[in-house]
Amino acid sequence: MSATLPAPLDVKLMNWTASVLFVCFGVLGLWAVASWVLRHPGFAIQRIVVEGDLTHNNTVTLRANVSPQLVGNFFTINLQETREAFEDVPWVRRAQVWREFPGRLRVQLQEHETVALWGPESGSSMVNRQGEVFEANVGDVEQDGLPRLNGPDGRSAEVLAMYRRLAPVMGALKLDLDELTLNARGSWRATLDSGATLELGSGSDDEVVLRTERFVRTLTQVAAHYGRRVDALESADLRHHGGYALRLRGVTTVTAEALNPAARR
Repeated sequence: MSATLPAPLDVKLMNWTASVLFVCFGVLGLWAVASWVLRHPGFAIQRIVVEGDLTHNNTVTLRANVSPQLVGNFFTINLQETREAFEDVPWVRRAQVWREFPGRLRVQLQEHETVALWGPESGSSMVNRQGEVFEANVGDVEQDGLPRLNGPDGRSAEVLAMYRRLAPVMGALKLDLDELTLNARGSWRATLDSGATLELGSGSDDEVVLRTERFVRTLTQVAAHYGRRVDALESADLRHHGGYALRLRGVTTVTAEALNPAARR
């Protein structure tokens, strides 16, 4: 039996060249098909279905605002960028986006639910139920009597949590907590619907709440001692150890002689 002779070099070269050309033509063919698919109008986004919370938005305005920002067709559109485009729309907190064959995008929206205003009255910042700050037209808010919260950047959730603890405490006096502020030094200040201001001091949340509860339990009795009701409260300072200082409308601790120096002559 004779041994098989190796193929000549020129034959090997021809086989190798043919294989390379075959692969190249195959890649070019796939590229051409892919390009045709990507450019074919039949694969364009034909419909955007929007579902979920639509209290402050509607599907028509949403599509009008977002559609010009969408790039690509059903296969090439970037779902992450599409989601971000929807979340950039005022009042939209979160969006989820899916492809639905053929040629449709489905969008599930969650809107911000406002529970408080945030920052200065001239601003447009609000706090949602999750304690997040967002920007939108305050004039679109339907709820009346929303409290105003203030605090350092990134601490809105903490301020909202404290408000939720203190509001029921003040409710025992039939007074509403209109404004709550946390300053940069960690001290709390509250403003009631009567206009009275309370310096609540610093410390842990439990310590601040306990001081406020003690104040609320004794305020009615203290005010009655001076012939006043709770709504006569103008201000109170709860930062004193073991007690508090307060100012009641129509009550002064200054003597008549101090008010009228001539009476001492």
